[in-house]
Amino acid sequence: MSHHLLLIIHLLGATVWVGGHLILAVTILPEVLKKKDVEILLDFERKYEKIGIPALLLMVITGVWMSYQFGIGFSNWFHFSNPIETVISLKLILLLITVLFAISANFFVIPKLTAKTLPLMAFHILSVTTIGVLMLLLGSFVRYGGLSF
Repeated sequence: MSHHLLLIIHLLGATVWVGGHLILAVTILPEVLKKKDVEILLDFERKYEKIGIPALLLMVITGVWMSYQFGIGFSNWFHFSNPIETVISLKLILLLITVLFAISANFFVIPKLTAKTLPLMAFHILSVTTIGVLMLLLGSFVRYGGLSF
């Protein structure tokens, strides 16, 4: 598959993932915290999950595929040996942190979600949203040859 088509699919996934989390963080979460109504949050999560998770999976698949197109295979990840590999490795680290937040939210926070535990859920939401934006920004550096420290 052409790199350009993979990039378009990747960017569409990022639009859904990051856009959905920005909507959640900026519009839904303040209302939930103000009203202390977990059902508003759970309702959004149920609806968004149907497109958010597939978007995330598309980004992972296309991201790994594009990584290989750049000559950065699994054995080269996390070496920080060149600017493109640095971007890829940083994005993979952020993806791993996102997965850890998802595990924490789904197994520990959401099952016990009450008005009292909303601040912990808010922390998860704001963290994953920030990570999504950071991943988007990191991806933009590929266009300019990567990121070097």
